[in-house]
Amino acid sequence: MSSIIKPSPIIRCPGPTPMSRRGFMQIGLTGMASLTWPGLLKLRAANASLPKSERKAIIMVWLPGGQSHVDTYDPKPEASSEYRGPFKTIPTKIPGTHFTELLPMNAKIADKFTILRSMNQGAGGHPAGSMQMLSGDPDVRDKPKVKLPDWMSVANYLRSKEGKRANPLPNYVGVNPASPEYCGPAYLGDAYSPFAVSDDPNRPNFEVPNIGLSDAAETRRLSDKVALRKSLDRMERAFDREGELGALDKFETQAMTLLTNPSTRDAFDLSKEDPATRDRYGRNRWGQQLLLARRLVESGVEIITSQLSGPLCGRVGNWDDHAVNQHQFEALRFRMPNYDRAVSALIEDVYARGLDKRVLVVVTGEFGRTPKISFDRSTGAGDASAPAGTLQPGRDHWPRAFTNIWAGGGIQTGGVIGASDKRGEDVVERPCGPGDFLSTIYHHLGIDSSKVTIDDLNGRPVHIVENGKPIPELIA
Repeated sequence: MSSIIKPSPIIRCPGPTPMSRRGFMQIGLTGMASLTWPGLLKLRAANASLPKSERKAIIMVWLPGGQSHVDTYDPKPEASSEYRGPFKTIPTKIPGTHFTELLPMNAKIADKFTILRSMNQGAGGHPAGSMQMLSGDPDVRDKPKVKLPDWMSVANYLRSKEGKRANPLPNYVGVNPASPEYCGPAYLGDAYSPFAVSDDPNRPNFEVPNIGLSDAAETRRLSDKVALRKSLDRMERAFDREGELGALDKFETQAMTLLTNPSTRDAFDLSKEDPATRDRYGRNRWGQQLLLARRLVESGVEIITSQLSGPLCGRVGNWDDHAVNQHQFEALRFRMPNYDRAVSALIEDVYARGLDKRVLVVVTGEFGRTPKISFDRSTGAGDASAPAGTLQPGRDHWPRAFTNIWAGGGIQTGGVIGASDKRGEDVVERPCGPGDFLSTIYHHLGIDSSKVTIDDLNGRPVHIVENGKPIPELIA
Protein backbone atom coordinates (compact mmCIF):
# COMPACT_ATOMS: atom_id res chain seq x y z
CA MET A 1 0.00 0.00 0.00
CA SER A 2 1.25 3.48 -0.72
CA SER A 3 2.63 5.59 2.06
CA ILE A 4 0.94 8.65 3.44
CA ILE A 5 1.29 11.54 1.03
CA LYS A 6 2.96 14.67 2.35
CA PRO A 7 0.21 17.22 2.87
CA SER A 8 0.13 20.59 1.25
CA PRO A 9 -1.01 23.72 3.10
CA ILE A 10 -4.72 24.08 3.70
CA ILE A 11 -6.37 26.26 1.10
CA ARG A 12 -9.41 28.32 1.93
CA CYS A 13 -11.58 29.50 -0.90
CA PRO A 14 -12.10 33.28 -0.88
CA GLY A 15 -15.83 33.00 -1.32
CA PRO A 16 -18.65 31.26 -3.12
CA THR A 17 -17.92 30.30 -6.71
CA PRO A 18 -20.65 28.10 -8.12
CA MET A 19 -19.46 25.00 -9.92
CA SER A 20 -19.86 25.29 -13.68
CA ARG A 21 -22.28 22.95 -15.40
CA ARG A 22 -21.75 21.05 -18.61
CA GLY A 23 -24.58 21.80 -20.96
CA PHE A 24 -26.27 19.10 -22.90
CA MET A 25 -24.11 17.58 -25.58
CA GLN A 26 -25.97 18.97 -28.55
CA ILE A 27 -25.92 16.49 -31.38
CA GLY A 28 -28.25 18.20 -33.80
CA LEU A 29 -28.63 17.56 -37.49
CA THR A 30 -26.04 20.13 -38.43
CA GLY A 31 -23.62 18.68 -35.92
CA MET A 32 -24.13 15.25 -37.41
CA ALA A 33 -23.35 16.54 -40.88
CA SER A 34 -20.10 18.09 -39.65
CA LEU A 35 -19.11 15.04 -37.61
CA THR A 36 -19.43 16.80 -34.23
CA TRP A 37 -21.25 13.93 -32.53
CA PRO A 38 -19.76 11.03 -34.51
CA GLY A 39 -16.36 12.51 -33.74
CA LEU A 40 -17.17 12.21 -30.07
CA LEU A 41 -18.24 8.63 -30.67
CA LYS A 42 -15.06 7.81 -32.56
CA LEU A 43 -13.60 4.58 -31.25
CA ARG A 44 -16.23 4.29 -28.49
CA ALA A 45 -16.52 0.56 -28.89
CA ALA A 46 -16.17 -2.27 -26.44
CA ASN A 47 -16.08 -6.01 -26.64
CA ALA A 48 -19.53 -7.40 -27.26
CA SER A 49 -18.38 -11.03 -27.18
CA LEU A 50 -18.99 -11.37 -23.45
CA PRO A 51 -22.56 -11.56 -22.18
CA LYS A 52 -23.77 -8.26 -20.77
CA SER A 53 -24.10 -9.90 -17.36
CA GLU A 54 -20.32 -10.42 -17.30
CA ARG A 55 -19.26 -6.97 -18.49
CA LYS A 56 -18.01 -5.04 -15.47
CA ALA A 57 -19.35 -1.57 -14.89
CA ILE A 58 -18.83 1.29 -12.43
CA ILE A 59 -21.02 4.06 -11.06
CA MET A 60 -19.02 6.82 -9.37
CA VAL A 61 -20.98 9.30 -7.25
CA TRP A 62 -18.84 12.44 -7.07
CA LEU A 63 -19.14 14.97 -4.21
CA PRO A 64 -17.45 18.16 -5.49
CA GLY A 65 -15.83 20.23 -2.78
CA GLY A 66 -15.33 17.40 -0.33
CA GLN A 67 -17.66 15.80 2.19
CA SER A 68 -16.81 16.25 5.87
CA HIS A 69 -15.67 12.82 7.02
CA VAL A 70 -15.98 13.61 10.73
CA ASP A 71 -19.60 14.71 10.32
CA THR A 72 -20.64 11.61 8.36
CA TYR A 73 -18.80 8.26 8.10
CA ASP A 74 -15.90 8.82 10.53
CA PRO A 75 -17.29 10.61 13.59
CA LYS A 76 -15.11 11.46 16.56
CA PRO A 77 -17.51 11.65 19.51
CA GLU A 78 -14.68 11.67 22.06
CA ALA A 79 -12.96 14.70 20.51
CA SER A 80 -13.40 18.15 22.05
CA SER A 81 -16.28 20.35 20.88
CA GLU A 82 -14.03 22.42 18.64
CA TYR A 83 -13.54 19.30 16.52
CA ARG A 84 -16.46 16.89 16.82
CA GLY A 85 -19.36 19.09 15.70
CA PRO A 86 -22.96 18.97 16.96
CA PHE A 87 -24.14 15.64 15.57
CA LYS A 88 -24.82 12.53 17.62
CA THR A 89 -23.61 9.11 16.49
CA ILE A 90 -25.81 6.13 15.62
CA PRO A 91 -25.01 2.40 15.33
CA THR A 92 -24.87 0.73 11.93
CA LYS A 93 -25.36 -2.81 10.60
CA ILE A 94 -21.59 -3.23 11.06
CA PRO A 95 -21.03 -4.18 14.73
CA GLY A 96 -19.04 -1.53 16.56
CA THR A 97 -19.16 0.95 13.67
CA HIS A 98 -21.02 4.24 14.01
CA PHE A 99 -21.99 7.03 11.62
CA THR A 100 -23.46 10.38 12.57
CA GLU A 101 -27.19 10.83 12.91
CA LEU A 102 -27.23 12.42 9.45
CA LEU A 103 -27.02 8.97 7.81
CA PRO A 104 -29.81 6.77 9.22
CA MET A 105 -30.56 5.05 5.90
CA ASN A 106 -26.90 4.40 5.16
CA ALA A 107 -26.51 3.02 8.66
CA LYS A 108 -29.30 0.48 8.06
CA ILE A 109 -27.58 -0.93 4.96
CA ALA A 110 -23.94 -0.53 6.04
CA ASP A 111 -23.49 -4.28 5.67
CA LYS A 112 -23.89 -3.73 1.90
CA PHE A 113 -20.86 -1.47 1.53
CA THR A 114 -17.32 -1.03 2.84
CA ILE A 115 -16.05 2.20 4.39
CA LEU A 116 -12.50 3.29 3.56
CA ARG A 117 -11.51 5.73 6.31
CA SER A 118 -7.85 6.11 5.37
CA MET A 119 -7.82 7.92 2.04
CA ASN A 120 -5.30 10.74 1.78
CA GLN A 121 -3.72 12.79 -0.95
CA GLY A 122 -1.35 15.72 -1.14
CA ALA A 123 -3.27 18.53 -2.86
CA GLY A 124 -5.21 21.13 -0.90
CA GLY A 125 -7.00 22.81 -3.81
CA HIS A 126 -10.08 21.65 -5.65
CA PRO A 127 -8.45 21.39 -9.12
CA ALA A 128 -5.31 19.55 -7.99
CA GLY A 129 -7.20 17.40 -5.48
CA SER A 130 -9.72 16.35 -8.11
CA MET A 131 -6.95 15.62 -10.62
CA GLN A 132 -5.12 13.50 -8.06
CA MET A 133 -8.21 11.41 -7.34
CA LEU A 134 -9.56 11.15 -10.87
CA SER A 135 -6.40 10.93 -12.97
CA GLY A 136 -3.53 10.28 -10.54
CA ASP A 137 -1.78 13.54 -11.40
CA PRO A 138 0.75 13.94 -8.54
CA ASP A 139 1.12 17.71 -8.97
CA VAL A 140 -0.13 19.53 -5.87
CA ARG A 141 -0.47 22.82 -7.73
CA ASP A 142 -3.83 23.90 -9.07
CA LYS A 143 -3.80 24.00 -12.87
CA PRO A 144 -6.35 25.56 -15.22
CA LYS A 145 -6.32 22.49 -17.49
CA VAL A 146 -5.99 18.77 -16.95
CA LYS A 147 -2.67 17.18 -17.88
CA LEU A 148 -3.58 13.50 -17.59
CA PRO A 149 -6.79 11.78 -18.71
CA ASP A 150 -9.19 10.79 -15.94
CA TRP A 151 -9.89 7.12 -15.23
CA MET A 152 -13.30 7.31 -16.91
CA SER A 153 -11.83 8.46 -20.23
CA VAL A 154 -8.96 5.95 -19.95
CA ALA A 155 -11.37 3.08 -19.33
CA ASN A 156 -13.54 4.24 -22.22
CA TYR A 157 -10.47 4.40 -24.48
CA LEU A 158 -9.14 1.00 -23.47
CA ARG A 159 -12.49 -0.70 -23.84
CA SER A 160 -12.90 0.84 -27.28
CA LYS A 161 -9.82 -1.08 -28.34
CA GLU A 162 -11.31 -4.44 -27.41
CA GLY A 163 -13.60 -4.84 -30.40
CA LYS A 164 -16.94 -3.94 -31.90
CA ARG A 165 -19.67 -2.75 -29.53
CA ALA A 166 -23.21 -3.85 -30.32
CA ASN A 167 -25.02 -1.73 -27.70
CA PRO A 168 -26.32 1.52 -29.28
CA LEU A 169 -25.86 3.43 -26.02
CA PRO A 170 -22.63 5.32 -25.28
CA ASN A 171 -20.22 3.38 -23.11
CA TYR A 172 -19.50 6.38 -20.85
CA VAL A 173 -22.29 8.63 -19.58
CA GLY A 174 -22.07 11.56 -17.18
CA VAL A 175 -25.37 12.18 -15.40
CA ASN A 176 -24.53 15.72 -14.33
CA PRO A 177 -20.82 15.07 -15.06
CA ALA A 178 -17.99 16.49 -13.01
CA SER A 179 -16.65 19.93 -13.92
CA PRO A 180 -14.49 19.78 -17.09
CA GLU A 181 -11.94 22.08 -15.45
CA TYR A 182 -11.09 19.31 -13.01
CA CYS A 183 -11.22 16.21 -15.23
CA GLY A 184 -11.36 15.13 -18.84
CA PRO A 185 -9.72 13.04 -21.57
CA ALA A 186 -6.63 15.29 -21.96
CA TYR A 187 -4.40 13.92 -24.74
CA LEU A 188 -6.83 11.08 -25.53
CA GLY A 189 -9.12 13.61 -27.22
CA ASP A 190 -12.77 14.55 -26.86
CA ALA A 191 -13.88 11.27 -28.45
CA TYR A 192 -13.56 9.74 -24.98
CA SER A 193 -15.49 12.39 -23.04
CA PRO A 194 -18.81 11.38 -21.52
CA PHE A 195 -22.15 11.61 -23.20
CA ALA A 196 -23.36 14.38 -20.90
CA VAL A 197 -26.84 14.53 -19.41
CA SER A 198 -26.85 17.87 -17.63
CA ASP A 199 -30.55 18.57 -17.29
CA ASP A 200 -32.49 17.76 -14.11
CA PRO A 201 -34.00 14.24 -14.39
CA ASN A 202 -36.59 15.24 -11.80
CA ARG A 203 -38.20 17.81 -14.10
CA PRO A 204 -41.62 16.66 -15.40
CA ASN A 205 -40.52 17.45 -18.97
CA PHE A 206 -37.01 16.01 -18.62
CA GLU A 207 -35.78 14.73 -21.97
CA VAL A 208 -32.42 13.93 -23.48
CA PRO A 209 -32.45 15.61 -26.90
CA ASN A 210 -31.69 13.71 -30.09
CA ILE A 211 -31.97 10.29 -28.49
CA GLY A 212 -34.20 7.75 -30.20
CA LEU A 213 -35.76 9.94 -32.87
CA SER A 214 -39.27 8.72 -33.62
CA ASP A 215 -40.12 10.95 -36.59
CA ALA A 216 -39.46 9.05 -39.84
CA ALA A 217 -39.16 12.21 -41.93
CA GLU A 218 -36.60 13.67 -39.55
CA THR A 219 -34.61 10.44 -39.68
CA ARG A 220 -34.60 10.57 -43.50
CA ARG A 221 -33.38 14.18 -43.46
CA LEU A 222 -30.59 13.20 -41.12
CA SER A 223 -29.57 10.35 -43.41
CA ASP A 224 -29.51 12.74 -46.38
CA LYS A 225 -27.18 15.10 -44.52
CA VAL A 226 -24.81 12.27 -43.63
CA ALA A 227 -24.82 11.12 -47.28
CA LEU A 228 -23.97 14.68 -48.37
CA ARG A 229 -21.06 14.83 -45.97
CA LYS A 230 -19.73 11.53 -47.28
CA SER A 231 -19.88 12.77 -50.85
CA LEU A 232 -17.83 15.82 -49.91
CA ASP A 233 -15.02 13.89 -48.22
CA ARG A 234 -14.35 11.32 -50.98
CA MET A 235 -11.41 13.31 -52.33
CA GLU A 236 -9.90 13.49 -48.84
CA ARG A 237 -9.69 9.72 -48.67
CA ALA A 238 -6.82 9.67 -51.10
CA PHE A 239 -4.78 11.48 -48.45
CA ASP A 240 -6.15 9.53 -45.47
CA ARG A 241 -3.00 7.63 -44.59
CA GLU A 242 -4.20 6.57 -41.14
CA GLY A 243 -7.62 5.36 -42.28
CA GLU A 244 -9.31 7.88 -39.98
CA LEU A 245 -12.24 8.58 -42.30
CA GLY A 246 -13.07 4.92 -42.61
CA ALA A 247 -13.11 4.67 -38.84
CA LEU A 248 -15.37 7.71 -38.65
CA ASP A 249 -17.83 6.09 -41.02
CA LYS A 250 -18.08 3.16 -38.65
CA PHE A 251 -18.78 5.35 -35.64
CA GLU A 252 -21.06 7.63 -37.57
CA THR A 253 -23.22 4.57 -38.09
CA GLN A 254 -23.24 4.13 -34.31
CA ALA A 255 -24.31 7.74 -33.91
CA MET A 256 -27.19 7.14 -36.30
CA THR A 257 -28.19 4.11 -34.28
CA LEU A 258 -28.12 6.16 -31.08
CA LEU A 259 -30.52 8.60 -32.70
CA THR A 260 -32.89 6.14 -34.32
CA ASN A 261 -32.92 3.08 -32.07
CA PRO A 262 -35.99 3.29 -29.77
CA SER A 263 -34.17 1.38 -27.02
CA THR A 264 -31.87 4.36 -26.51
CA ARG A 265 -34.82 6.57 -25.62
CA ASP A 266 -36.22 3.91 -23.29
CA ALA A 267 -32.97 3.73 -21.31
CA PHE A 268 -33.24 7.43 -20.39
CA ASP A 269 -37.02 7.37 -19.79
CA LEU A 270 -37.62 7.54 -16.04
CA SER A 271 -41.38 7.50 -16.56
CA LYS A 272 -41.04 3.76 -17.13
CA GLU A 273 -39.97 3.30 -13.52
CA ASP A 274 -42.49 2.40 -10.83
CA PRO A 275 -43.53 5.63 -9.03
CA ALA A 276 -42.76 3.94 -5.72
CA THR A 277 -39.18 3.35 -6.89
CA ARG A 278 -38.83 6.99 -7.89
CA ASP A 279 -40.14 7.98 -4.47
CA ARG A 280 -37.64 5.68 -2.77
CA TYR A 281 -34.71 7.41 -4.46
CA GLY A 282 -36.22 10.81 -3.70
CA ARG A 283 -38.23 13.08 -5.97
CA ASN A 284 -35.39 15.51 -6.40
CA ARG A 285 -32.45 15.94 -8.74
CA TRP A 286 -30.00 13.75 -6.80
CA GLY A 287 -32.43 10.89 -6.33
CA GLN A 288 -33.43 10.85 -9.98
CA GLN A 289 -29.80 11.19 -11.14
CA LEU A 290 -28.85 8.02 -9.29
CA LEU A 291 -31.97 6.22 -10.43
CA LEU A 292 -31.08 7.13 -14.02
CA ALA A 293 -27.54 5.86 -13.40
CA ARG A 294 -28.93 2.51 -12.25
CA ARG A 295 -31.25 2.38 -15.24
CA LEU A 296 -28.38 3.08 -17.65
CA VAL A 297 -26.07 0.49 -16.14
CA GLU A 298 -28.84 -2.08 -16.53
CA SER A 299 -29.08 -1.07 -20.19
CA GLY A 300 -25.40 -1.82 -20.76
CA VAL A 301 -23.62 1.48 -20.09
CA GLU A 302 -20.40 0.54 -18.34
CA ILE A 303 -18.91 3.82 -17.06
CA ILE A 304 -21.23 6.25 -15.29
CA THR A 305 -20.44 9.29 -13.19
CA SER A 306 -22.99 11.38 -11.34
CA GLN A 307 -22.07 14.57 -9.51
CA LEU A 308 -24.22 15.60 -6.54
CA SER A 309 -24.14 19.37 -6.72
CA GLY A 310 -26.42 22.35 -7.29
CA PRO A 311 -29.14 23.87 -5.11
CA LEU A 312 -29.58 20.71 -3.02
CA CYS A 313 -26.11 21.40 -1.58
CA GLY A 314 -26.99 24.83 -0.22
CA ARG A 315 -26.15 28.37 -1.24
CA VAL A 316 -22.92 27.72 -3.17
CA GLY A 317 -24.06 24.57 -4.92
CA ASN A 318 -21.30 22.22 -3.76
CA TRP A 319 -19.75 20.58 -0.68
CA ASP A 320 -17.19 23.35 -0.12
CA ASP A 321 -18.34 24.28 3.36
CA HIS A 322 -16.09 27.16 4.31
CA ALA A 323 -17.67 29.49 6.83
CA VAL A 324 -17.63 32.29 4.25
CA ASN A 325 -19.69 30.09 1.94
CA GLN A 326 -22.31 28.62 4.24
CA HIS A 327 -22.96 27.41 7.77
CA GLN A 328 -21.21 24.02 7.85
CA PHE A 329 -23.73 22.25 10.03
CA GLU A 330 -26.84 23.86 8.61
CA ALA A 331 -25.58 22.91 5.15
CA LEU A 332 -25.24 19.29 6.22
CA ARG A 333 -28.69 19.25 7.80
CA PHE A 334 -30.03 20.77 4.58
CA ARG A 335 -28.46 18.34 2.11
CA MET A 336 -27.91 15.04 3.90
CA PRO A 337 -31.50 13.70 3.91
CA ASN A 338 -31.50 13.76 0.09
CA TYR A 339 -27.98 12.33 -0.08
CA ASP A 340 -28.76 9.60 2.45
CA ARG A 341 -31.93 8.54 0.63
CA ALA A 342 -30.46 8.55 -2.90
CA VAL A 343 -27.20 6.76 -2.11
CA SER A 344 -28.84 4.09 0.05
CA ALA A 345 -31.49 3.44 -2.62
CA LEU A 346 -28.83 3.02 -5.30
CA ILE A 347 -26.81 0.59 -3.20
CA GLU A 348 -29.90 -1.39 -2.20
CA ASP A 349 -30.97 -1.68 -5.83
CA VAL A 350 -27.55 -2.88 -6.96
CA TYR A 351 -28.04 -5.91 -4.70
CA ALA A 352 -31.78 -6.36 -5.08
CA ARG A 353 -31.56 -6.38 -8.87
CA GLY A 354 -28.64 -8.81 -9.07
CA LEU A 355 -26.07 -6.23 -10.20
CA ASP A 356 -23.73 -6.56 -7.24
CA LYS A 357 -21.15 -8.80 -8.92
CA ARG A 358 -20.95 -6.75 -12.11
CA VAL A 359 -21.43 -3.17 -10.91
CA LEU A 360 -19.12 -1.35 -8.51
CA VAL A 361 -20.44 1.78 -6.79
CA VAL A 362 -17.93 4.32 -5.44
CA VAL A 363 -18.92 7.46 -3.51
CA THR A 364 -16.19 10.04 -2.94
CA GLY A 365 -15.01 13.61 -3.25
CA GLU A 366 -11.54 15.03 -3.73
CA PHE A 367 -10.83 15.39 0.01
CA GLY A 368 -12.46 15.83 3.42
CA ARG A 369 -12.92 18.92 5.60
CA THR A 370 -10.78 20.22 8.44
CA PRO A 371 -11.55 18.37 11.67
CA LYS A 372 -11.10 21.61 13.59
CA ILE A 373 -14.04 23.94 13.14
CA SER A 374 -13.28 27.43 11.88
CA PHE A 375 -15.37 30.60 12.05
CA ASP A 376 -15.72 33.40 9.57
CA ARG A 377 -18.18 36.00 8.32
CA SER A 378 -20.77 34.88 5.79
CA THR A 379 -20.45 36.44 2.35
CA GLY A 380 -24.16 36.17 1.61
CA ALA A 381 -27.52 34.80 2.67
CA GLY A 382 -29.13 31.74 1.17
CA ASP A 383 -29.95 28.13 1.91
CA ALA A 384 -27.72 27.10 4.83
CA SER A 385 -26.04 30.49 5.07
CA ALA A 386 -26.84 33.45 7.29
CA PRO A 387 -26.91 37.03 5.96
CA ALA A 388 -23.63 38.58 4.88
CA GLY A 389 -21.42 39.54 7.80
CA THR A 390 -22.82 36.92 10.18
CA LEU A 391 -20.20 34.88 12.03
CA GLN A 392 -20.78 31.20 11.31
CA PRO A 393 -18.90 27.87 11.51
CA GLY A 394 -17.22 26.07 8.64
CA ARG A 395 -14.64 23.46 7.78
CA ASP A 396 -11.89 24.02 5.22
CA HIS A 397 -10.08 21.70 2.78
CA TRP A 398 -8.48 18.59 4.28
CA PRO A 399 -6.61 16.08 2.06
CA ARG A 400 -4.68 14.39 4.88
CA ALA A 401 -7.47 12.00 5.87
CA PHE A 402 -10.93 11.41 4.44
CA THR A 403 -13.48 8.70 3.71
CA ASN A 404 -15.11 7.08 0.70
CA ILE A 405 -17.50 4.14 0.42
CA TRP A 406 -17.58 1.13 -1.93
CA ALA A 407 -20.43 -1.24 -2.76
CA GLY A 408 -21.10 -4.09 -5.19
CA GLY A 409 -18.31 -5.22 -7.49
CA GLY A 410 -18.30 -8.67 -5.91
CA ILE A 411 -16.34 -7.33 -2.93
CA GLN A 412 -16.76 -8.47 0.67
CA THR A 413 -18.85 -5.73 2.26
CA GLY A 414 -19.78 -4.80 5.80
CA GLY A 415 -16.29 -3.74 6.86
CA VAL A 416 -14.09 -0.76 7.62
CA ILE A 417 -10.66 -0.26 6.07
CA GLY A 418 -8.08 1.91 7.81
CA ALA A 419 -8.50 4.57 10.44
CA SER A 420 -7.82 8.21 11.15
CA ASP A 421 -6.59 9.51 14.47
CA LYS A 422 -8.76 10.55 17.41
CA ARG A 423 -9.49 13.93 15.81
CA GLY A 424 -9.75 12.76 12.21
CA GLU A 425 -6.68 14.74 11.21
CA ASP A 426 -4.28 12.07 9.94
CA VAL A 427 -4.35 8.47 8.79
CA VAL A 428 -2.98 6.10 11.44
CA GLU A 429 -3.88 2.75 9.89
CA ARG A 430 -3.75 1.41 6.32
CA PRO A 431 -3.07 4.63 4.39
CA CYS A 432 -4.41 4.62 0.82
CA GLY A 433 -3.59 7.17 -1.85
CA PRO A 434 -5.01 8.14 -5.26
CA GLY A 435 -2.94 5.47 -7.00
CA ASP A 436 -4.54 2.79 -4.84
CA PHE A 437 -7.97 4.28 -5.47
CA LEU A 438 -7.46 4.25 -9.25
CA SER A 439 -5.80 0.84 -9.35
CA THR A 440 -8.79 -0.63 -7.51
CA ILE A 441 -11.21 0.83 -10.03
CA TYR A 442 -9.16 -0.39 -12.97
CA HIS A 443 -8.87 -3.86 -11.44
CA HIS A 444 -12.65 -4.13 -11.29
CA LEU A 445 -12.78 -3.28 -15.00
CA GLY A 446 -10.21 -5.95 -15.79
CA ILE A 447 -7.40 -3.48 -16.45
CA ASP A 448 -3.94 -4.18 -14.99
CA SER A 449 -2.83 -0.67 -14.08
CA SER A 450 0.70 -1.85 -13.28
CA LYS A 451 1.30 -2.73 -16.91
CA VAL A 452 -0.91 -0.56 -19.11
CA THR A 453 0.51 2.56 -20.74
CA ILE A 454 -1.03 5.00 -23.23
CA ASP A 455 0.98 7.18 -25.60
CA ASP A 456 0.66 10.91 -25.03
CA LEU A 457 0.68 13.52 -27.80
CA ASN A 458 4.46 13.16 -28.15
CA GLY A 459 4.21 9.41 -28.54
CA ARG A 460 5.67 8.85 -25.09
CA PRO A 461 4.12 5.90 -23.20
CA VAL A 462 2.52 7.04 -19.95
CA HIS A 463 1.45 4.63 -17.21
CA ILE A 464 -2.23 4.99 -16.37
CA VAL A 465 -1.25 4.74 -12.69
CA GLU A 466 2.25 5.75 -11.61
CA ASN A 467 2.13 4.51 -8.01
CA GLY A 468 -0.46 2.35 -6.36
CA LYS A 469 -1.93 -1.12 -6.05
CA PRO A 470 -5.50 -2.41 -5.84
CA ILE A 471 -6.78 -2.32 -2.27
CA PRO A 472 -7.13 -6.04 -1.37
CA GLU A 473 -10.39 -5.71 0.57
CA LEU A 474 -11.98 -3.89 -2.36
CA ILE A 475 -11.34 -6.43 -5.09
CA ALA A 476 -13.35 -9.56 -5.78
